Amino acid sequence: MLKRSSFDSTQIMRRAEDLVNAASNRYRITVQVANRAQRRRYEDFDSLDDPKMKPVLRAIIEMSDELTQPEIIGE
Repeated sequence: MLKRSSFDSTQIMRRAEDLVNAASNRYRITVQVANRAQRRRYEDFDSLDDPKMKPVLRAIIEMSDELTQPEIIGE
């Protein structure tokens, strides 16, 4: 029996598209997403927060949230 994933693929696609559209360089934003996903993968290796959510999807969600809600960035 297949389990439904906890995220909506159309929402992920929309967020990824928003990231690419907001970026001045498509390659650079792609590399930034990949780097964040890789970093999160190693940081959260022992964490069991949401094992079904892949690091790339989590990175896309986080980066799009930072894009739309700049107040969550603590800089």
